[in-house]
Amino acid sequence: MTVMFSEAPRSAEHVAGPTRSPSANEWVAQMTELLQPADVHWCTGTSDEFDLLTEKLVQEGSLVRLNSERRPNSFLARSDPRDVARSEERTFICSERPEDAGVTNNWRAPDEMKAELTELFRGSMRGRTMYVVPFSMGPIGSPLAKLGIQITDSPYAVISMQIMTRMGTEAVEQLGPDTEWVPALHSVGYPLIDDSGVRRDDVAWPCNDEKYIVHFPETREIWSYGSGYGGNSLLGKKCFALRIASVLARDEGWMAEHMLIIKVTSPEGRVHHLAAAFPSACGKTNFAMLQPTLPGWKVETIGDDIAWLRPDDDGRLRAINPERGFFGVAPGTGVDTNPTAVATIWGNTIFTNVALTVDGDIWWEGLTDTAPERLADWQGRPWMRGLPAPAAHPNGRFTVPADQCPQIADEWDDPQGVVIDAILFGGRRASNIPLVSEATDWEHGVFLGATLSSEQTAAAEGPVGKLRHDPFAMLPFCGYDMGDYWQHWLDVGEELGDNAPRIFQVNWFRKGADGSFLWPGFGENSRVLDWIVRRLEGSVSAVKSPAGSLPIRDEFALDGLELPAGAWNELFDVDPAAWLQESEQTTELFDRIGATVPKVLRHRLTRLRWDLVSRL
Repeated sequence: MTVMFSEAPRSAEHVAGPTRSPSANEWVAQMTELLQPADVHWCTGTSDEFDLLTEKLVQEGSLVRLNSERRPNSFLARSDPRDVARSEERTFICSERPEDAGVTNNWRAPDEMKAELTELFRGSMRGRTMYVVPFSMGPIGSPLAKLGIQITDSPYAVISMQIMTRMGTEAVEQLGPDTEWVPALHSVGYPLIDDSGVRRDDVAWPCNDEKYIVHFPETREIWSYGSGYGGNSLLGKKCFALRIASVLARDEGWMAEHMLIIKVTSPEGRVHHLAAAFPSACGKTNFAMLQPTLPGWKVETIGDDIAWLRPDDDGRLRAINPERGFFGVAPGTGVDTNPTAVATIWGNTIFTNVALTVDGDIWWEGLTDTAPERLADWQGRPWMRGLPAPAAHPNGRFTVPADQCPQIADEWDDPQGVVIDAILFGGRRASNIPLVSEATDWEHGVFLGATLSSEQTAAAEGPVGKLRHDPFAMLPFCGYDMGDYWQHWLDVGEELGDNAPRIFQVNWFRKGADGSFLWPGFGENSRVLDWIVRRLEGSVSAVKSPAGSLPIRDEFALDGLELPAGAWNELFDVDPAAWLQESEQTTELFDRIGATVPKVLRHRLTRLRWDLVSRL
């Protein structure tokens, strides 16, 4: 079906799609009339479709095909320098009431926002193909999965969605007459034909200076305009899997979380599944793909970024990774820091905003100890070793199928998910927070998640030592009021009761007086996992502290590890004066969130302060 830009809009019956869902077909028809594309293509998700789209992008100069011997079936994309990251300041939660969005989200009235966006979207696909992308977040047919349809004019978004979601015919087959689904509308905002019918040339990376990433919680809609990059255009990711899904989870009694999931097997062959929330720059992907140095331990990856957790019929919390691929930050990922990730991207990968070697491979800072002598940087400009500007953009990415990961767990695609035994929270803290502690109960664990933070370590970030709070690592991703979100965690814990996972806090980044890290991190973090699993099994004890339950040195796996003198004590020091000072910043956080902060968390803070004062 072709719609010429000069024709009158087609009615719904002329553009009915292949789904059994009247609401889906009608929505696609309405969007076709609004967007006025030259062509409409329903995506099938086949390898042939992927090959045709990538070849089209190569021919148009939007993708560079990489050396097929070094990186088979892989491509490099270079974005417009104006379009290199998530646009948080242009991200909105348009709930009916502003208080439902909360103070941590940008809010606009939904009717007002839709009226404004409708005019931006009108005719925004003239001269382009409109791709209809049916997709499933979660394994096809899983009781924990959700369906969506993305409309986009970006072939880059289509091929990325094919990697990141279960996209195409299988998802279409899941759409019945009464099936719930999430409409996700996206345009780069660069029509090739203007209102008067004048055509312009396309560009390698079309985008618009005006950008909107908008969520309508009550109607479960996503509208994204002006950006072709990452989470702004791959609407199944943060937009659906977290912002909209967090609202669905609240209303339906489950949890949509910014968490990795791992399978941990002890030397005795006992298996536990852990979920973990880490803010950015806190080693999340490294932990998801951890290679233990402690003999006998095995860690397998189930998910590296997002977890959907739902109580099962037996009252246990089960989790799935709703994604099909990894959308990882490239710079800093290397053979030394994350060899599993490097092994995963051997081929079938889309790289964005990284450097290109003279022999057609990719490179970025941290991939190897030494940069190649000459490269083309992320904008395609000549680059040579010694230049001050980085060769790759700091937010350069790789998009790769999860099943290529050599550490992927057999259960990663299980429709039933896995039972979660423990939940971990971890920020980047140079002081105060111990290497590992266990929450005394679920309520205390929620308090740890609510106060999760990293320290600002450079003047450019703000006052050095000031905490950047990122509750549950969800600050940019929660689709409703943060205080209500904390209450939802408390409600889920009450429902789970004794079946609730145990909660721990970890911190690989504590520093000594000389500014050096006290803990080696990376594979040695398996020693922390050892203690956590032993706690779950009841084979090690702990001592109480204001931070929670702490390990006893003689029961911690330190054999073969040479810690600096005094490092153990420093790793677990809980200084009452420093903690009291930090509690003032926690009070500021709670006051900012406002009246919706659950009273039990305010009481928990008061109890903590009294405990600290008694220790001075």
